[in-house]
Amino acid sequence: MPEEKKGTRSRAQNLILENREKLSISGVIDVESFNDESVVVNTELGVLIISGEDLRISKLNLDNSELSVEGNIICCEYTDRDTRGKGGFLAKMFR
Repeated sequence: MPEEKKGTRSRAQNLILENREKLSISGVIDVESFNDESVVVNTELGVLIISGEDLRISKLNLDNSELSVEGNIICCEYTDRDTRGKGGFLAKMFR
């Protein structure tokens, strides 16, 4: 059944960063967590972690899969969904 769900969603995603102050993202499934230093977003292409200072969500429309984040954006990083919740970096080193 999860494969059918993936088939109904497009795998396209756009990230538009304007002057390191505004980030517009398409392909958003859900916002997992956020505070003024990070926003963790579940997207079509994996989990996206946005790091910065004074971050705030200025627009969230899950019907259109869109998110806008404003603030001083320092880093955008994708992580693999399969590695989340499996003990982290140290657990992988000692396997």
